[in-house]
Amino acid sequence: VQLQASGGGLVQPGGSLRLSCAASGSTFSPYIMGWYRQAPGKQRGVVATISNMGSTSYVDSVKGRFTIRRDSVKNSVYLHMNNLKTEDTAVYYCWMLDTTREYWGPGTLVTVSS
Repeated sequence: VQLQASGGGLVQPGGSLRLSCAASGSTFSPYIMGWYRQAPGKQRGVVATISNMGSTSYVDSVKGRFTIRRDSVKNSVYLHMNNLKTEDTAVYYCWMLDTTREYWGPGTLVTVSS
């Protein structure tokens, strides 16, 4: 199974971006999908997760601004980011968990700067 993310880039404060992540593997069926991020000089931390039942959770700093969605048929997860702030600048990693192990995407850089 391999995860491939896209959608990062440079955006001004207050702008929006959508990150996408798709997993290969026809028998892969993750029950939790999510996004983590790592800012320069900081540890990687969770941003948002979504279960196979649609339950979502968010880190407090992005609540009301970010929305996570998944397409279980396509084994894909999306992160809609609105009202971006400079402190959202980080490498974003998609993450998926099935019954045996976790999987990580390679990371996509989001830079919020004027």
